[in-house]
Amino acid sequence: MDMRRNTSCSRCRQSFMAKSMTKGADVECPSCKPNYLPILADEQYSSSQQQHYGLRSRMRCFYSQIRGKVHQSTVTPSLNPDPPAFNLMKRSSKRAVLCGITYNNRKQYRLKGTTNDVRNMRDLLINNFGYPGHFIRVLTEEEADPRFIPTRKNIEDSLNWLVSDSRRGDSLVFFYFGHGLRQPDFNNDEDDGFDQAICPVDSQEAGMIVDNDLNTLIVRPLTPGVTLHAIVDACHSGTILDLPKVYMSEEKNWVNNSPPSGAEKRTSGGLAISISACLDHQAAADSSAFTPGEMNGALTYILAEILKKLPGPTYADLFDLINETLNNVNQSSCLANTRFLRRLFNSNFSQTPLLSSSAAFDVYKKHLFL
Repeated sequence: MDMRRNTSCSRCRQSFMAKSMTKGADVECPSCKPNYLPILADEQYSSSQQQHYGLRSRMRCFYSQIRGKVHQSTVTPSLNPDPPAFNLMKRSSKRAVLCGITYNNRKQYRLKGTTNDVRNMRDLLINNFGYPGHFIRVLTEEEADPRFIPTRKNIEDSLNWLVSDSRRGDSLVFFYFGHGLRQPDFNNDEDDGFDQAICPVDSQEAGMIVDNDLNTLIVRPLTPGVTLHAIVDACHSGTILDLPKVYMSEEKNWVNNSPPSGAEKRTSGGLAISISACLDHQAAADSSAFTPGEMNGALTYILAEILKKLPGPTYADLFDLINETLNNVNQSSCLANTRFLRRLFNSNFSQTPLLSSSAAFDVYKKHLFL
């Protein structure tokens, strides 16, 4: 057997195509490592056979390498630390739960871009706000560990982890990108008569997580000096945490959102702030306008880009920039879901992000630091 070098890099493939049809041609590239391919010795074939089989052998190996690369690219590394690491980690003053749901088990409800947004949010927290990667818990359907699949139980367990043992000075983040729904309110907690809800991947079996649940899980436990930011990129997400204060950007004032029933929705002394993609009655858009070839939630992408380029904006500046960007994109008809919904409902579709909080504050003086 004769051992000849195979070509695997882009620099040598052009040389390969030019030279491989000559007898005994061998192609080497100084930028790639030798990759040996066994073929039969030249003397066993005529000149034409050498040309035919030499090319075929090289191309067969080349395509097998391409297939191998494609196969490898489908294996998504986990964004969570190894399971044993959770038992060894000490507490951190910065913790986050990032949840992105594609709904691969429900093709008719499948979303695109959720994993992109989770990765972008994770990178933002680590690179721009100093969150330790080991204290960012990620729930997506791409995770191999069943604890990190975004089921209802796993989401609730992760939110309990997020707020447990919170202390003064802690900063917590809950990010959600997935479906959001409304359902009738039977507790007299909502002025409009509807509860808002997020949809775990197993929501048809285990049920949705409604705003009352989220308030109990991550708002009520917050003690003095602890700050939680919830970023919810979903339809009908406006008052998803049932926080008692809602900021109206056009009127530039806070309005009361306390439940008519008088149910307690406040924290235990901490501060909870929610940034939602749209009002309770609206739908939220995703788009490929920002990164061609990739889908992103409109709110998530714009928010991340603003915080990368303008660290620590005031809340007023942040929402002005978000609304301005959404308006510009809307006018250019780039939002895929916007065009679809305009056709579906025969009306103008708008997405108005909403700021709500457990306590009113001066949005022109307070700066956003996650």
